[in-house]
Amino acid sequence: MQIRTVITLSLFAAVLAAPLAHAADPVPAAAAASAALAAPSAAAIPAPEAAATPDQAAAIAALTKENALLQERIKALESCSISSTDLAARNSKKLKEIIADVRAQRQSMADFESYVKWMSGHVASYSKYIQASSVAARFVRFFPIPYAGQASLFTKFVSDSAVSLGAASVSINKYLGTSQQFLSRADALDPNKPTYNQDVSELVRFADQDLLKGMTEVQERLTTTSQLSASSLSFLESVNHYVGSGDEALTKAKSFLKSDDNKAEKSFLAESTTSLRNKAQVFNGKLQLFDATVKKTSPQIKALVAYDDLARSLDPRFARK
Repeated sequence: MQIRTVITLSLFAAVLAAPLAHAADPVPAAAAASAALAAPSAAAIPAPEAAATPDQAAAIAALTKENALLQERIKALESCSISSTDLAARNSKKLKEIIADVRAQRQSMADFESYVKWMSGHVASYSKYIQASSVAARFVRFFPIPYAGQASLFTKFVSDSAVSLGAASVSINKYLGTSQQFLSRADALDPNKPTYNQDVSELVRFADQDLLKGMTEVQERLTTTSQLSASSLSFLESVNHYVGSGDEALTKAKSFLKSDDNKAEKSFLAESTTSLRNKAQVFNGKLQLFDATVKKTSPQIKALVAYDDLARSLDPRFARK
């Protein structure tokens, strides 16, 4: 009975296991291959591309053209070579133009110095008129002097003028020394010397740091001297007019309004006014020429510095720190 029961259970287990075994069998190769081919074939078909718009086409064409131009420029730059020696030669040539202007400036320095000294003595002679104005109170009203914000303080005008003229004289003498040093170093430049590039570079730096500074300082001082001349001329013309008016207050100050050689005050003032006017015209004419050379030379020196900076970047060994 037990044996029969065991056989019956074994057969029943075999019947249940058969369908499960068939379900676990692998898919036939042909069917699997067909399924594999079917899936990728659908994904491999690309989606149709949209046609480029006119704007896009134009942008692409512009970029293509720009790229071609850049390629041409790159080729041009690659074929172009420049050295520190080339730049030094260029600066040496430009220095010659500056040298000519500096020599012309120096020819005027003696005339400027002479005029400044004459003006110093001329302004000092105002002391007699200052004394006269202290006696004749109404004197002051006739002599407005537009200088340094002082319309009626003659003493301030004279003292400021003396200081300004003294500073102008100092600047002129200083520039004469600086410009002579510049010219001497320029004359000593020799392209055959191994230190030629370095010498040119150092001279350019001297021109920028010393020569140009002295040049502009002289220009400022001489401009102030020109303004003093205009104020002085206005002062003399006012005094001359007052002397000719016959004012009774003038009688009280008559002793102060005569020159040292006892000329009549009217004649003395007229001569002084005429002399100052003539000298000032000559001075202003030369000052205009000097201003023109400064305006020309200043940007030239700055250009030299720019080229020298490039030369130093290409070959920093030739420039001493």
